[in-house]
Amino acid sequence: MSADGTWNVSINSPMGKQKGVLDLATEGDKLIGTGKAMGNTMEILDGTVDGDNLTFAMQISRPMQMRMEFQLAITGDQIAGEVKAGMLGKQKVSGERG
Repeated sequence: MSADGTWNVSINSPMGKQKGVLDLATEGDKLIGTGKAMGNTMEILDGTVDGDNLTFAMQISRPMQMRMEFQLAITGDQIAGEVKAGMLGKQKVSGERG
């Protein structure tokens, strides 16, 4: 299943459920796009695609500076996995195609 498109996602963080939007596109095994959350737009960094598995990072500035490293898998129109959010550790991510 292609990762291309808009995904509405939520992260179960220590500060409660955080909602965002991923706009993703693939170029071969490279993943590009943006993430939007909490009034910020962040570029996808170091994005790769391996079948239905996506790996990428984003650098956020609010509520604090941190690198977020995602490992997600697509099943149909669902996306799920986890994000390592700096010192906050790993958190569950889920969502669906928008």
